[in-house]
Amino acid sequence: MAESPTILVIGPRWVGDMVMAQCLFAALKEKHPNAAIDVLAPAWAAPLVKRMPEIRSQIDFPLMPGTLEFRSRRRFGRLLRGRYDMAYVLPGSWKSALIPFFARIPRRVGHLREMRYGLLTDIVPLPDAVKRRTAQAYFGLARGGTFRPPKLTVDMANQADLLARFGLSAKEFVALLPGAEFGPAKRWPSEYYAELARGMTAKGLGVALLGSKNDAEVTGEIARLAPGAVDLAGRTKLEDAIDLIAAAKLAVSNDSGLMHVAA
Repeated sequence: MAESPTILVIGPRWVGDMVMAQCLFAALKEKHPNAAIDVLAPAWAAPLVKRMPEIRSQIDFPLMPGTLEFRSRRRFGRLLRGRYDMAYVLPGSWKSALIPFFARIPRRVGHLREMRYGLLTDIVPLPDAVKRRTAQAYFGLARGGTFRPPKLTVDMANQADLLARFGLSAKEFVALLPGAEFGPAKRWPSEYYAELARGMTAKGLGVALLGSKNDAEVTGEIARLAPGAVDLAGRTKLEDAIDLIAAAKLAVSNDSGLMHVAA
């Protein structure tokens, strides 16, 4: 193995999983301090990946989720030939291992999952104890190193600008993250968030409601029930949410991508 290997990681497609993938990136940099690590991921992930100092660059994943597009994967893989010494495949699907295979990357590491014999050269066992512990499962692919929880970097200048723009003070506000990827089934009720927001306001703390534009209906309802709460759903980018959450005194969240950012 080269002292300075070039490594391609086939990244996950969810914000939370991408955050947890940093456990693998940190372990790989510990094992190979001079490694150049690139991540193949959807375009939305670029701002998140940029907050991970272990990563050299992000390559936009060219295909739509849920599609095989075998020929496109083969063509894209061929474009990457000769560029990487190792590949780590984080998603468990068969198709996720195709691009490193067609890129002829000599060492291709991943869990077996969908019977990926041949596509992977190094199949790492996945113990039952970590099958539902994503961060530990990703870390296990490194086969060594120290487990470190994810730690995203913060853009202090952007953070100061956001706080000033929205009338918030660092460590003097609560970040409420009421959205959830799969809708009401995984959401704490809006009226409970609103009750909490009013309680925080009564204690002299500001309240910021964060989420994507898809969460605007929920955050809008909470803001109506909790006067004074600042509704920022759809008004910030992913990198802005990282910086604002880092400035909060505490965060209260459903099971969502922003929950992992907050953690």
